This record gives sequence, C-alpha cells and structure tokens, in this order.
Amino acid sequence: MSLRRTPLHALHKELGGRLVPFAGWEMPVQFGGVVSEHLAVRRQAGLFDVSHMGELRVTGPDALPLLQRLTPNDVSRLVPGRAQYSALTTDSGGFVDDIVVYRRGEESFLVVTNAANTARDLAWIRERGGTAAECVEDLSDETALLALQGPRSQAILQTLTDLDLATIRYYRFAEGEVAGVPGTVARMGYTGEDGFEIMVPADRAEGLARRLLDAGSPEGLVSTGLGARDTLRLEAKMALHGNDIDEDHSVEEADLGWIVKPDKGDFIGRDVLVVQREHGVTRKLVGFELRDRGVPRHGYPIVVNGEPFGEVTSGGHAPFLKKSLGLAYLPADACEPGQAFEVVIRGRPVPAEVVPTPFYVRPGKKKKKKKKRAAAAAV
Repeated sequence: MSLRRTPLHALHKELGGRLVPFAGWEMPVQFGGVVSEHLAVRRQAGLFDVSHMGELRVTGPDALPLLQRLTPNDVSRLVPGRAQYSALTTDSGGFVDDIVVYRRGEESFLVVTNAANTARDLAWIRERGGTAAECVEDLSDETALLALQGPRSQAILQTLTDLDLATIRYYRFAEGEVAGVPGTVARMGYTGEDGFEIMVPADRAEGLARRLLDAGSPEGLVSTGLGARDTLRLEAKMALHGNDIDEDHSVEEADLGWIVKPDKGDFIGRDVLVVQREHGVTRKLVGFELRDRGVPRHGYPIVVNGEPFGEVTSGGHAPFLKKSLGLAYLPADACEPGQAFEVVIRGRPVPAEVVPTPFYVRPGKKKKKKKKRAAAAAV
C-alpha cells in the first residue's frame, strides 16, 4: 500500500527531512535532529507540518445536537471563534479518537481528527449519528494544517498577518489572511508552548510554509519533525491516541475527566463515566520519572508492589528537562506523587516514581490545581 503525502512533501525533501511511514503517511521525523528541534521549540520556534490530520465539517440545524450526542464535552458552551478539546467516546467511555471541535457559526463546526483515524471517525459518526450525520463532510484532502510553536511564534506570525494575534486567546481562532493566504489561525498546539495552528487550502500550503520559514529564520525558527513533536508533547503530558488513550481506557481513567460534562445531557458513554466519577476508577494514567539510569520506552513492562501491572504507554528521554520520564496506567491506590514502582528495561527492574504532571510548564504559565476525586476502586 502506497503512503500518502502532504502538500509539503517536496519542501520536506528539499530541506533534508528524514521521511518515514507514519499513520499511512510519509512524514518527516526530523530535519536537523530531534534534540536540536525540540530545544528550538522550547527556546525560539518550530514549524510542523500536521496536514495529515483530518478535518470534518459539520453544518446545519442537526450539527450541534449531533456533536453533543457523540462527544463528552459541552459543545453548546462554544461561541463562534472558540474551540475545545474533546473526544468521540465509546459506550464504555473509551476513546474512538481525541478531537478538537471548532465553532465557526451558530450551525457551523469543524472537527479535527487524528491522522490514522479520519476514515474510522467519519464511519463512526455516520453509524452512531444516523440521518443527522448527513451534515458531515470530509474536507481533509483539500485542507493543510501548519503548526507554528514556541515563544517566538507570535512575533514571527504577526509579521505576515493583519490579524491582531494578541487578542486570540488559548483555544480561540480567527479567520483571515497569512502572507496573502486565506485561512484559520488558532492559538493552540501539541507541544506545551505558546503557538498557533494555521489551516489553509492545500494548494497554498507550500508557499505559506516558505514565507513562514523566511520570516522566522532571524528569530531562530526551524523546520521540525514528528520526533520532536513526540518528545515535546510528552514533556507537556499531552496524550497520544493509540498509546496513552484508546478504546480500552476510559476518559476518566486517562486523567481527562475535565472534558466530561455530564450535566449537558445524554452522550455516548455517559452512564459509565458518571459511575466512574462518583465511585472512582481502578486505574489511572500518571506521569513518572526513572530514579536510576535507563530510558523507558513504549511497551516496557511495569511492576507495582512486586506484581506486573501493564506497561509504559509513552516514554523516553526529555531533551529540555534532561530526565527519563514516561506515562503509564497504575492501580488507583498507587497514583499519588511519590509512589514507587519499577519499569522493566531489557529484563532489569529500574526504580521509578510517580510525579506531578505536566512535567514541563512554560515560563509564565501557572499549573492548574486539579480537583481531588475519589481514587478508590469502583464498587
């Protein structure tokens, strides 16, 4: 089966990107090196091609009721120009996919899906939405998505647009032109840094990427691949579908209960998630650091109190923090910071410890205090 290519494929090759298969696409994993790209995003800025992500347009009088039924977050709280992180949930409260929902108008929405899941998500929406899902249209092939991330992002982007970027707050967006290209500019990202995601017509993406790189070069902007995107999102404890979240783990277990709004009314998986919220879960996704030499990788076994319990869902060496850290599901009574357990690396048990997350918080941003919920096993 041939790999799909984004509109920036030729530019990636020109810039020396190392191209690898990813979710059915041929994508750059790195340009100058994962560590140098990671540090550039933390200190200056990086430009990512995320055009492999899917875009579904949902319009008409059935749009809001459909999204309310399919997702746990409250779409009715959105006003035009705002977006929210959410999910398509299963009957058991697990993840079909994690998504971002944009509200463009009273009856106009856009759903951004993960690359490998777009066709599956669309089939799920049509299956569970019935006739209401006739209002859903796949715009993925005609849309490109660029992510400009890092502390210099606003300064770089502002030179190419008349939009007042300072007024676009987190998870807000505006329609306008960037370097003469019409598109949508949203303040969000998957790195833990300030930044923007820019959605434009696919046939205008390469020209825009070149303009961004030219404008950002004096500010230290670099082309950035999927390798750094993964290490950046891990430091920020942003979940990866297929690793940290999937159909077998519920939204509450994944420590993402803040996107669940039971009071909005019925939605797929609501009953299970309400019970878990009221009575607690048996396992939970936590962050950890190794307390000895080694690097925890996805799939490495975990031992809690001498007994095997799952595996590392995401892990690696954090280039900015200079630590070996990861994510894993642990028993509910072993999730508090300071809890000790072991990660088995090449047959050797290595001490690890649960730590508060996110591991990295950008300068000037305060950590949100989490509301304590019951952690006891559901009964």
